[in-house]
Amino acid sequence: QRQVVESGGGLVEPGGSLRLSCEGSGRPFSLVSMGWFRQTPGKDREIVASIRWSGGSTYYADFVKGRFTISRHKIKPAVYLQMNSLNPEDTAVYFCAAALVGGTGSYDVWGQGTQVTVSS
Repeated sequence: QRQVVESGGGLVEPGGSLRLSCEGSGRPFSLVSMGWFRQTPGKDREIVASIRWSGGSTYYADFVKGRFTISRHKIKPAVYLQMNSLNPEDTAVYFCAAALVGGTGSYDVWGQGTQVTVSS
């Protein structure tokens, strides 16, 4: 069994920064990509950013471009999200997910989420 676990959420003031981390464990990962998603009550989960494991190309949702940066560990199945210039609209539960080689073609392994609250 594989799992991913997020960490690094918390309370931050508007304009502040947070760094989220996500690490996979369990059976070996053969990754297509890893991504960050977020969800607020009453809304669908939305993608924030993703990174392809081969080549390292990245994708960002328009609402985070220029503020958030996704990066990956060179060896471990781990991904990070540096979030700068946070605003209250970024308040959400942030989820990490992994898409596996030979998987569903979408994201196969999901974390439990970490709460990010942006408030003064």
